[in-house]
Amino acid sequence: MKLVAVGGGHGTAVSLRALRRLSDDVTGVVSVADDGGSTGRLRALLNVAAVGDLRKCLGALADPENPLTASLEHRFHVGELDGHAVGNLLLVGLLDATGNLEESVRAVAQVLGVTGAILPASCEGVVLTATTEEGSSRGQSEVARSSSIRRLHLEPANAAAPIEAVETIERADAVVIGPGSLFTSVLAACIVPGITQALAGTRARKIYVANLRAQVPETEGFSLQDHLDALAAHGVVPDVVLVDAYGDFAAQSCSLTTRVRPLTDRNRLVHDVTKLSDAIGLELPRD
Repeated sequence: MKLVAVGGGHGTAVSLRALRRLSDDVTGVVSVADDGGSTGRLRALLNVAAVGDLRKCLGALADPENPLTASLEHRFHVGELDGHAVGNLLLVGLLDATGNLEESVRAVAQVLGVTGAILPASCEGVVLTATTEEGSSRGQSEVARSSSIRRLHLEPANAAAPIEAVETIERADAVVIGPGSLFTSVLAACIVPGITQALAGTRARKIYVANLRAQVPETEGFSLQDHLDALAAHGVVPDVVLVDAYGDFAAQSCSLTTRVRPLTDRNRLVHDVTKLSDAIGLELPRD
Protein backbone atom coordinates (compact mmCIF):
# COMPACT_ATOMS: atom_id res chain seq x y z
CA MET A 1 0.00 0.00 0.00
CA LYS A 2 1.35 3.41 -1.00
CA LEU A 3 1.20 5.84 1.94
CA VAL A 4 2.25 9.50 1.98
CA ALA A 5 2.67 12.06 4.77
CA VAL A 6 2.69 15.76 3.92
CA GLY A 7 3.89 18.55 6.21
CA GLY A 8 7.01 19.31 8.16
CA GLY A 9 8.81 19.16 11.47
CA HIS A 10 8.19 16.83 14.38
CA GLY A 11 4.54 16.20 13.48
CA THR A 12 5.24 14.73 10.07
CA ALA A 13 8.13 12.71 11.49
CA VAL A 14 5.65 11.10 13.91
CA SER A 15 3.23 10.41 11.05
CA LEU A 16 6.00 8.77 9.03
CA ARG A 17 6.93 6.50 11.94
CA ALA A 18 3.26 5.57 12.26
CA LEU A 19 2.92 4.85 8.54
CA ARG A 20 6.05 2.72 8.49
CA ARG A 21 4.28 0.32 10.86
CA LEU A 22 1.63 -0.14 8.16
CA SER A 23 3.69 -0.33 4.95
CA ASP A 24 7.20 -0.30 3.54
CA ASP A 25 6.04 1.99 0.71
CA VAL A 26 6.03 5.27 2.63
CA THR A 27 6.94 8.74 1.36
CA GLY A 28 7.26 12.02 3.20
CA VAL A 29 6.68 15.26 1.27
CA VAL A 30 8.32 17.85 3.45
CA SER A 31 8.34 21.64 3.69
CA VAL A 32 11.59 23.50 3.01
CA ALA A 33 10.37 26.91 4.22
CA ASP A 34 11.98 26.91 7.68
CA ASP A 35 14.23 29.88 8.48
CA GLY A 36 14.85 29.49 12.21
CA GLY A 37 17.61 27.96 14.35
CA SER A 38 20.43 26.04 12.71
CA THR A 39 18.53 25.84 9.43
CA GLY A 40 18.01 29.59 9.29
CA ARG A 41 21.67 30.30 9.95
CA LEU A 42 22.72 27.94 7.17
CA ARG A 43 20.18 29.45 4.77
CA ALA A 44 21.46 32.94 5.47
CA LEU A 45 25.09 31.86 5.11
CA LEU A 46 24.86 29.69 1.98
CA ASN A 47 21.56 30.72 0.36
CA VAL A 48 20.28 27.14 0.30
CA ALA A 49 16.95 25.47 0.98
CA ALA A 50 15.86 24.72 4.53
CA VAL A 51 16.93 21.23 5.54
CA GLY A 52 15.87 20.91 9.19
CA ASP A 53 12.47 19.33 8.55
CA LEU A 54 14.00 17.04 5.93
CA ARG A 55 16.53 15.90 8.55
CA LYS A 56 13.81 15.06 11.07
CA CYS A 57 11.83 13.09 8.50
CA LEU A 58 14.86 11.21 7.20
CA GLY A 59 15.54 10.14 10.77
CA ALA A 60 11.96 8.88 11.11
CA LEU A 61 12.39 6.37 8.25
CA ALA A 62 16.08 5.59 8.74
CA ASP A 63 17.47 2.25 9.85
CA PRO A 64 17.54 2.52 13.66
CA GLU A 65 20.58 0.22 13.80
CA ASN A 66 22.62 2.51 11.56
CA PRO A 67 25.03 4.53 13.76
CA LEU A 68 24.54 7.54 11.49
CA THR A 69 20.84 7.66 12.36
CA ALA A 70 21.46 8.69 15.96
CA SER A 71 24.12 11.19 14.94
CA LEU A 72 21.68 13.08 12.67
CA GLU A 73 20.22 14.87 15.71
CA HIS A 74 23.53 15.47 17.49
CA ARG A 75 24.17 19.17 17.98
CA PHE A 76 27.51 20.86 18.50
CA HIS A 77 27.99 23.14 21.49
CA VAL A 78 31.18 24.94 20.65
CA GLY A 79 32.34 27.87 18.55
CA GLU A 80 30.80 28.64 15.19
CA LEU A 81 29.25 25.16 15.09
CA ASP A 82 27.22 25.85 18.23
CA GLY A 83 23.62 24.76 17.73
CA HIS A 84 24.13 23.10 14.37
CA ALA A 85 22.82 19.54 13.92
CA VAL A 86 25.05 17.01 12.18
CA GLY A 87 22.23 16.13 9.79
CA ASN A 88 21.79 19.74 8.74
CA LEU A 89 25.48 20.10 7.97
CA LEU A 90 25.51 16.85 6.01
CA LEU A 91 22.52 17.86 3.89
CA VAL A 92 23.75 21.40 3.31
CA GLY A 93 27.23 20.15 2.44
CA LEU A 94 25.82 17.88 -0.25
CA LEU A 95 23.49 20.59 -1.50
CA ASP A 96 26.31 23.12 -1.71
CA ALA A 97 28.41 20.60 -3.63
CA THR A 98 25.75 19.26 -6.01
CA GLY A 99 23.31 22.16 -6.31
CA ASN A 100 20.44 19.64 -6.36
CA LEU A 101 18.17 19.33 -3.33
CA GLU A 102 16.45 16.11 -4.37
CA GLU A 103 19.73 14.33 -5.14
CA SER A 104 21.19 15.46 -1.82
CA VAL A 105 18.24 14.11 0.17
CA ARG A 106 18.28 10.88 -1.83
CA ALA A 107 22.00 10.38 -1.12
CA VAL A 108 21.54 10.84 2.63
CA ALA A 109 18.53 8.51 2.59
CA GLN A 110 20.62 5.81 0.93
CA VAL A 111 23.41 6.11 3.50
CA LEU A 112 20.90 5.96 6.37
CA GLY A 113 19.09 2.92 5.01
CA VAL A 114 15.79 4.76 4.79
CA THR A 115 12.73 2.58 4.25
CA GLY A 116 10.61 4.55 1.79
CA ALA A 117 11.48 8.02 0.57
CA ILE A 118 11.72 11.61 1.73
CA LEU A 119 11.05 14.33 -0.85
CA PRO A 120 11.14 18.12 -0.53
CA ALA A 121 7.81 19.81 -1.21
CA SER A 122 9.56 22.24 -3.57
CA CYS A 123 12.66 21.93 -5.74
CA GLU A 124 14.21 25.02 -4.15
CA GLY A 125 14.13 26.94 -0.92
CA VAL A 126 11.02 29.07 -0.47
CA VAL A 127 10.05 31.95 1.79
CA LEU A 128 6.75 31.75 3.63
CA THR A 129 4.70 34.94 3.92
CA ALA A 130 1.34 35.59 5.56
CA THR A 131 -1.43 38.14 5.39
CA THR A 132 -2.84 38.85 8.86
CA GLU A 133 -5.38 41.21 10.37
CA GLU A 134 -2.47 43.36 11.54
CA GLY A 135 -0.67 43.47 8.18
CA SER A 136 1.84 40.98 6.80
CA SER A 137 4.59 38.69 8.03
CA ARG A 138 7.58 37.37 6.10
CA GLY A 139 9.58 34.27 6.88
CA GLN A 140 8.46 31.16 8.73
CA SER A 141 9.75 32.34 12.11
CA GLU A 142 7.88 35.63 11.85
CA VAL A 143 4.71 33.94 10.60
CA ALA A 144 4.88 31.55 13.60
CA ARG A 145 4.86 34.57 15.90
CA SER A 146 1.79 36.03 14.18
CA SER A 147 -1.88 35.68 15.01
CA SER A 148 -5.06 36.24 13.00
CA ILE A 149 -3.45 34.72 9.90
CA ARG A 150 -5.76 34.92 6.92
CA ARG A 151 -3.70 33.76 3.96
CA LEU A 152 -0.34 32.17 3.24
CA HIS A 153 1.87 32.71 0.22
CA LEU A 154 5.23 31.49 -1.01
CA GLU A 155 8.11 33.33 -2.59
CA PRO A 156 8.54 32.49 -5.40
CA ALA A 157 4.81 32.04 -5.96
CA ASN A 158 5.40 29.57 -8.80
CA ALA A 159 7.83 27.36 -6.86
CA ALA A 160 7.99 24.00 -8.59
CA ALA A 161 7.28 20.75 -6.77
CA PRO A 162 9.44 17.73 -7.61
CA ILE A 163 7.74 15.57 -10.23
CA GLU A 164 8.29 12.53 -8.02
CA ALA A 165 6.44 14.21 -5.13
CA VAL A 166 3.47 15.09 -7.33
CA GLU A 167 3.25 11.63 -8.87
CA THR A 168 3.63 9.91 -5.49
CA ILE A 169 0.65 11.83 -4.07
CA GLU A 170 -1.42 11.18 -7.20
CA ARG A 171 -0.76 7.43 -7.02
CA ALA A 172 -1.07 7.06 -3.24
CA ASP A 173 -3.67 4.93 -1.49
CA ALA A 174 -3.75 7.30 1.47
CA VAL A 175 -2.25 10.68 2.33
CA VAL A 176 -1.79 11.84 5.92
CA ILE A 177 -1.78 15.61 6.42
CA GLY A 178 -0.33 16.77 9.74
CA PRO A 179 -0.13 16.92 12.65
CA GLY A 180 1.99 20.01 13.15
CA SER A 181 1.87 23.78 13.12
CA LEU A 182 -1.07 24.53 10.85
CA PHE A 183 0.40 27.40 8.87
CA THR A 184 4.16 27.06 9.28
CA SER A 185 4.49 23.28 8.82
CA VAL A 186 1.40 21.67 7.33
CA LEU A 187 0.27 24.39 4.92
CA ALA A 188 3.86 25.46 4.23
CA ALA A 189 4.18 22.16 2.34
CA CYS A 190 0.64 21.99 0.97
CA ILE A 191 0.58 25.42 -0.70
CA VAL A 192 3.38 24.64 -3.15
CA PRO A 193 1.23 24.79 -6.32
CA GLY A 194 2.09 21.31 -7.59
CA ILE A 195 1.41 19.78 -4.17
CA THR A 196 -1.94 21.60 -3.87
CA GLN A 197 -3.00 20.31 -7.29
CA ALA A 198 -1.85 16.77 -6.54
CA LEU A 199 -3.81 16.72 -3.27
CA ALA A 200 -6.91 17.99 -5.06
CA GLY A 201 -6.60 15.44 -7.86
CA THR A 202 -5.55 12.29 -6.03
CA ARG A 203 -7.99 9.47 -5.41
CA ALA A 204 -6.15 8.65 -2.19
CA ARG A 205 -7.99 8.83 1.13
CA LYS A 206 -6.84 12.08 2.71
CA ILE A 207 -6.53 11.87 6.49
CA TYR A 208 -5.99 15.04 8.53
CA VAL A 209 -4.45 14.47 11.95
CA ALA A 210 -5.63 17.36 14.09
CA ASN A 211 -3.30 19.04 16.53
CA LEU A 212 -3.86 18.34 20.21
CA ARG A 213 -4.59 21.98 20.96
CA ALA A 214 -4.46 25.44 19.44
CA GLN A 215 -0.93 26.80 19.08
CA VAL A 216 -0.23 30.21 20.59
CA PRO A 217 -0.03 32.60 18.86
CA GLU A 218 -0.25 30.97 15.40
CA THR A 219 -3.69 29.43 15.88
CA GLU A 220 -4.69 31.02 19.17
CA GLY A 221 -8.44 30.73 19.66
CA PHE A 222 -8.90 28.33 16.72
CA SER A 223 -11.55 25.64 16.94
CA LEU A 224 -11.28 22.35 15.06
CA GLN A 225 -13.52 23.82 12.36
CA ASP A 226 -11.23 26.86 12.10
CA HIS A 227 -8.33 24.53 11.32
CA LEU A 228 -10.35 22.84 8.57
CA ASP A 229 -11.52 26.19 7.20
CA ALA A 230 -7.90 27.33 6.95
CA LEU A 231 -6.98 24.17 5.07
CA ALA A 232 -9.93 24.58 2.70
CA ALA A 233 -9.07 28.24 2.07
CA HIS A 234 -5.72 27.02 0.73
CA GLY A 235 -7.22 24.25 -1.41
CA VAL A 236 -6.77 21.33 0.99
CA VAL A 237 -9.91 19.31 1.83
CA PRO A 238 -9.41 16.05 3.78
CA ASP A 239 -11.80 13.11 3.71
CA VAL A 240 -11.59 12.35 7.41
CA VAL A 241 -10.20 13.99 10.56
CA LEU A 242 -8.46 12.12 13.39
CA VAL A 243 -8.86 13.79 16.79
CA ASP A 244 -7.27 12.72 20.05
CA ALA A 245 -9.84 11.64 22.61
CA TYR A 246 -8.01 13.58 25.33
CA GLY A 247 -7.22 16.70 23.28
CA ASP A 248 -8.89 20.09 23.30
CA PHE A 249 -10.89 19.35 20.14
CA ALA A 250 -12.40 16.02 21.18
CA ALA A 251 -15.73 17.54 22.18
CA GLN A 252 -16.01 19.79 19.13
CA SER A 253 -17.94 19.02 15.97
CA CYS A 254 -16.90 19.96 12.47
CA SER A 255 -18.07 19.72 8.86
CA LEU A 256 -16.04 16.60 8.00
CA THR A 257 -16.18 12.99 9.11
CA THR A 258 -14.37 12.87 12.44
CA ARG A 259 -12.88 9.95 14.34
CA VAL A 260 -12.17 10.57 18.01
CA ARG A 261 -9.61 8.06 19.23
CA PRO A 262 -6.84 7.86 21.86
CA LEU A 263 -3.78 9.18 20.01
CA THR A 264 -1.44 10.31 22.79
CA ASP A 265 0.73 8.74 25.46
CA ARG A 266 0.34 9.35 29.19
CA ASN A 267 1.56 12.94 29.17
CA ARG A 268 -1.04 13.90 26.52
CA LEU A 269 1.46 16.35 25.02
CA VAL A 270 2.46 14.54 21.82
CA HIS A 271 0.96 11.97 19.45
CA ASP A 272 1.91 8.39 20.20
CA VAL A 273 3.33 6.53 17.20
CA THR A 274 1.62 3.20 17.93
CA LYS A 275 -1.80 4.70 18.68
CA LEU A 276 -1.62 6.98 15.67
CA SER A 277 -0.64 4.04 13.47
CA ASP A 278 -3.58 2.01 14.75
CA ALA A 279 -6.00 4.89 14.11
CA ILE A 280 -4.68 5.52 10.59
CA GLY A 281 -4.83 1.80 9.84
CA LEU A 282 -8.56 1.80 10.48
CA GLU A 283 -9.01 4.52 7.84
CA LEU A 284 -7.03 2.90 5.04
CA PRO A 285 -8.92 1.70 1.97
CA ARG A 286 -9.65 -2.00 1.86
CA ASP A 287 -8.89 -4.19 -1.14
